[in-house]
Amino acid sequence: MTNELKEKFVNPENDVLRVVGGKPLNGKIKVRGAKNFVSKAMVAALLAPGKSVLKNVPEIRDVHVVSDLLRLHGVNVDVDGPEGTVTIDASHVELANVADVDTLSGSSRIPILFSGPLLHRLGEAFIPALGGCNIGGRPIDFHLETLRKLGANVDKEHSDGIHITAPNGLKGAKIHLPYPSVGATEQTLLAAVLAEGKTELSGAAIEPEIMDLVSVLQKMGAIISVDVDRTFRIEGVKELKGYTHTSLTDRIEAASWASAALATHGDIFVKGATQPEMMTFLNVFRKIGGEFDVTDKGIRFWHPGGDLKPVAIETDVHPGFMTDWQQPLVVALTQAKGLSIVHETVYENRFGFTKPLVQMGATVQLYRECLGSLPCRFQQRNYKHSAVIFGPTPLTGRDIDVPDLRGGFSHLIAALAAEGPSTVRGISLIDRGYADFRGKLAALGADFE
Repeated sequence: MTNELKEKFVNPENDVLRVVGGKPLNGKIKVRGAKNFVSKAMVAALLAPGKSVLKNVPEIRDVHVVSDLLRLHGVNVDVDGPEGTVTIDASHVELANVADVDTLSGSSRIPILFSGPLLHRLGEAFIPALGGCNIGGRPIDFHLETLRKLGANVDKEHSDGIHITAPNGLKGAKIHLPYPSVGATEQTLLAAVLAEGKTELSGAAIEPEIMDLVSVLQKMGAIISVDVDRTFRIEGVKELKGYTHTSLTDRIEAASWASAALATHGDIFVKGATQPEMMTFLNVFRKIGGEFDVTDKGIRFWHPGGDLKPVAIETDVHPGFMTDWQQPLVVALTQAKGLSIVHETVYENRFGFTKPLVQMGATVQLYRECLGSLPCRFQQRNYKHSAVIFGPTPLTGRDIDVPDLRGGFSHLIAALAAEGPSTVRGISLIDRGYADFRGKLAALGADFE
């Protein structure tokens, strides 16, 4: 990461917020492209020896980390943060210096997705140790097995990473994912579009961000069809070209601000938020007692007054209730009248963020049992993956250390909803996925410094 980025995103002086809560958040903010899409679309540009333009890009740390990773591989990248445009010229691609890549390895899990494009362009790839949020097992076994089935040789003996080669090129294959992993689906798509022959991927993830990546690849010249049973069929082509594409809006950030409006008794218009990708969230938001109004320019979310209602939620892969939605919403549920249940089925350690909420006054109990309609894959595995929230309970400000991206934003919401001052440390983690959140807090009238 460049010195300028380190100064902006990880300067210790920028890593602490002192918040005085108990004040409704009111106003308008704008949300740009999805964090979980834009970085993958940037990697996709590696597949074509030409120029690609990505629009509606948020100015977040992950975008700059991927930009630096691309530059280390000989790619020209121009990031216009204020305009939200990234221009990528992958005419020249080369293997990066291992030591240089390693300096960025703990910043993101994106490097593993470089495998397919680099194998097609150079015949080999080096993947360093990976970073990301500590919210549960996110194994790369699915990724590596996919690459092997497509004909890659994976050498895991290197102490500093994984060396992958494809001396004879990649070949189409029949691949089944035992769980609809988003990352493994992206890996297969990026590797199969230029592989010789046809690839059938069953058990795939079909999140909106995945489908937007399919749109990008199709613009580049790929042939990809999608069946209703989570099966992708990819016909390999000989070459791809650059693309111009506008990213879909970040549905996680939009839902996070919606939860903040609910928790603080506020009224927030989220410009850029779109209904189709958020339907499942909007249903739950309404059940709790929140109000929303969908317009052509965005969605207005507000607390209408009166008591919020408890709900039972079960997270799931799309089109289910998104795991990244539950953390900020749990903060709002601490203010609902009665007993709410959240059964987490995607990440086994997602409830670590509730401990500071309890210290602030919330009543949250965690259970190893599946407190949902069906047993999930974490049953009998000793993970506390179900939560019972009893409310309403007043929250009181305190010192908080941010554990991860989504948990961190949830803690920030709790601090804004609590009475009295809070000190939130480690907020640079939030910069990974929430563009200019300090500026947005100011626009909403939050009391912080």
